Amino acid sequence: MVNVTVIGSSSMDFVVTTRVRPGVGETVMGESFKVVPGGKGANQAVAAARLGANVSMIGCVGDDYYGQVILDNFEKNGVVTRNVKPVTGVPSGTAHIMITDGDNNIVVVKGANNHVTPATIEKALEVIQTSDIVLIQHEIPMETVEYVSQMCEKYGVPLLLNPAPAAPLSEDILSRVTFLTPNEHEAAELFKEKHLSEVLKHYPNKLFITEGKNGVRYFNGNEEVVVPAYPVEAVDTTGAGDTFNAAFAVALAEGKETIEALKFANRAASLSVTKFGAQGGMPKREQLEEYLN
Repeated sequence: MVNVTVIGSSSMDFVVTTRVRPGVGETVMGESFKVVPGGKGANQAVAAARLGANVSMIGCVGDDYYGQVILDNFEKNGVVTRNVKPVTGVPSGTAHIMITDGDNNIVVVKGANNHVTPATIEKALEVIQTSDIVLIQHEIPMETVEYVSQMCEKYGVPLLLNPAPAAPLSEDILSRVTFLTPNEHEAAELFKEKHLSEVLKHYPNKLFITEGKNGVRYFNGNEEVVVPAYPVEAVDTTGAGDTFNAAFAVALAEGKETIEALKFANRAASLSVTKFGAQGGMPKREQLEEYLN
């Protein structure tokens, strides 16, 4: 069993489903409202645990009701929370999600996730040192992303950075990360005024651009490759990217070749969108293996 450490956000998702996406100043009738655990870091931790990894989460929650719900959800999914700390007087992070025709719009409020600082990481360095791979995202302070990249480089631990939501990245961070996994919109924002094919060539086997139902694009050192997605009937795409990143990290940590790791991740992501909620459709390992076979 591989050791995966996830550093990032833990939140509660407030999800509205509606047939009509409202315009500015417009009110429409929704079909449903649900509150479920989410946050990019938490989603990736849960997805990796369901796929059979030994997962440790590093992060923060509020000292409120939702913070306890988040911790209970980690425990239910087998994620180690020794380094998930409640922050006194601070609300847990939230995501406000609207789903229309299977696609979503999301507004994130960081809350306690803004307290995932380098000091938080210092207290958990032993976990990082014993990891087979570390995952991190952009829903925590950028100074923490920078510090984690330094520590992973220092200890020789592969680092997968999912740069979402999109934010400028220093050349130092880009040089340190082992795998970078933006979606096509985030890639366009990160590498403004550059042709993405040229950017892919500049980061062979490091930059993997996810393109939703079209699959994943990367440069393998010789040519640009697209690994196609698996077609499914989407119910809710929330969390698909997080499932992809977790599955990709687990597969890489297990020693799978890049192309096989991407197929593994694409299949996991495709299964995740067939049920409601960011974590609702995340597959267990036996389910994924069954579909792959």
